[in-house]
Amino acid sequence: MSLMSLAEAPPSLTEQAAAQLRREILSTRRAPGETLSEATLAQQLGLGKAPVRAALARLAEEGLVQAVPRRGWTVSLVTIRDIHEVFGLRLLLEPEAARLAAGRVDAELLRRLDAICACGYQPDDEDSTYAFLAANKAFHVALAELSGNGRLARQIDRLLDESTRMLTLGLRRRDRTGEMAHEHHSLIEALALGHADDAAAIMQEQVAASRAMVLTALTAPDARTAV
Repeated sequence: MSLMSLAEAPPSLTEQAAAQLRREILSTRRAPGETLSEATLAQQLGLGKAPVRAALARLAEEGLVQAVPRRGWTVSLVTIRDIHEVFGLRLLLEPEAARLAAGRVDAELLRRLDAICACGYQPDDEDSTYAFLAANKAFHVALAELSGNGRLARQIDRLLDESTRMLTLGLRRRDRTGEMAHEHHSLIEALALGHADDAAAIMQEQVAASRAMVLTALTAPDARTAV
């Protein structure tokens, strides 16, 4: 077998379009409720309509866009129900993942990931906010994988994708990065020491605090992104 055949295949045009649009939606560069035109997107991305249409269909399966008859597509709104459902599931799953990971954790790996999170971000810089939340997600997914339950880790991975957009909107009104860094440090120590109950409690508090931040931000009188 040649080295070329062993190399990872480059992403397809559909995968490229989906990845770019997903990033723009999660970072809210494409705002909730925004109308999307296949022709315009194809021109902006430098791709044909077919891969863009396929990418939009994929994002619809993820709940990020919706097809609208005779109007094309729109970026899905962030609803109060969405917030309660996503964070409710995180509160059920992530404390248990932390409990299972206690004593099995690679503390050095989590410290490296946490160092990325601790770099901070500029609240008005979309790319910086997205990078911070991507690092935060990597921290939580790495922890979930250390639980030893692959299905649990995959569910948490998907929930974190869904909550990224909510957190992006919330962080614009309140910077919780300092608090999150402190929570990560405490969590790493509890995990490394094998203190399962403490790790679960810290995770519970962290996810609950993030939910409260998002709900406060998106139910403010001038908020237009949640219904």
